[in-house]
Amino acid sequence: MTGAARPRSDEPRNDAPRNDRPRRPTAPDGVVVVDKPQGWTSHDVVARMRRLAGTRKVGHAGTLDPMATGVLVVGIGRATRLLTYVVGADKEYTATIRLGVTTTTEDAEGETLDVVDASSVTHAAVHDAAATLTGTIAQVPSAVSAIKVDGQRAYARVRAGETVELAAREVTVSRFDVGGLRRAEAPDGTPVVDVDVTVVCSSGTYVRALARDLGAALGVGGHLTALRRTRVGGYALEVARTLDELAATPDDVPLTVLPLAAAARATFPVRDLTAEEARALSYGQTIAPVAGTPAGTVAALSPDGELVALVETRGPTVRPTLVFAPA
Repeated sequence: MTGAARPRSDEPRNDAPRNDRPRRPTAPDGVVVVDKPQGWTSHDVVARMRRLAGTRKVGHAGTLDPMATGVLVVGIGRATRLLTYVVGADKEYTATIRLGVTTTTEDAEGETLDVVDASSVTHAAVHDAAATLTGTIAQVPSAVSAIKVDGQRAYARVRAGETVELAAREVTVSRFDVGGLRRAEAPDGTPVVDVDVTVVCSSGTYVRALARDLGAALGVGGHLTALRRTRVGGYALEVARTLDELAATPDDVPLTVLPLAAAARATFPVRDLTAEEARALSYGQTIAPVAGTPAGTVAALSPDGELVALVETRGPTVRPTLVFAPA
């Protein structure tokens, strides 16, 4: 599977907003889990969501390549303030890796660099190689990543013809499960192998790099041919909606969102507040800790279930780090 051709920058999409369309009513603050289509950038999705939500205050948590599909967490209004925390959540993917073919971008959108007969690769060998890439590992990011090198994105330097070498970074691959293997042929007829995998990993892990390293470990090379993100933190594909489904909302009806409190529950542990504690936090004041509260950021909810603030325990007090319901 390869990425769909993207429109030229001077050729707007057919679904671009028209001046004669009425402005939609502004959506309430909250999160929308989008099932990103193939061929769209994350920025394309945000641009579309701004029209559908009737506001420019829209952002996303974690870029997906145009080739990839699946969960893209989109924040609207005050929910954009939650996205910084969602970006760091663990992620789950299903993917297909072609063993025997190496490309310039480590995925199907790049040019072929090398083709090797992979007919001798066995399921047991792939399983063993994947095991070496599981756990806390030092991963060299893809050269066509968005990491900045001297102020410029790595992928921009690669497209300009430069050779980019990035330093290894520590990432955690909690699962690298090997599914079925399928024998196939490269365009020149060379026997290759397609393998389906499931990956659960920390933020900052490149599945393309896992495909590259899996192929290298097996001595045949490899690249990613399909990628679908099935979960970001507490947001799973089961609650995602396609852009077509979202666009089916009548023009005079605000977009349905996951409210702030529900969005916070999907991202953080929760502390239920008394009315007095909710009032104190709304003024930016501290409150007393309670037994059993986990370390790190916690969502503090009022007695009526509204998100009051994000809080952290610091010494003998609990301090608000982000107030959503100011007094």
